Amino acid sequence: MKLRVERHRLEAGYTMGRLYVDGRLFCDTLEDRVRDLDKEEKVPGRTAIPAGTYRVEFNWSPKFGRNLPRLLDVPRFEGILIHPGNTADDSAGCILVGRATDAGRLTESRDTSDRLNVLIEDARRKNEPVTIEIVQP
Repeated sequence: MKLRVERHRLEAGYTMGRLYVDGRLFCDTLEDRVRDLDKEEKVPGRTAIPAGTYRVEFNWSPKFGRNLPRLLDVPRFEGILIHPGNTADDSAGCILVGRATDAGRLTESRDTSDRLNVLIEDARRKNEPVTIEIVQP
């Protein structure tokens, strides 16, 4: 399974994007601010991960009390999940999924996360590798 986040709105306080699953639009995404980590300092819990391609595991999150997709080997970041949330304040560097209703805000996030988790869990059960590519303009 190939996930792809296409970032399209890079603002001072948040980043909006679209998540595609195997080439088909699945939902909107919300992340923290994108920073050029070669020129700016990383602000822990307030910085989006670098663009790139990462392997995705599906495992237990003690914070959320359930299995969630976890991105592996993200340079200078640890514990990056794809999970529900409504604003960049809920992100802490992770990728939030849902439906964009206003600038910098998602709704239907828990339902969207649950639907994505089913797809990822099915792929893992079939021993399909899961990757995510993050791209930006």
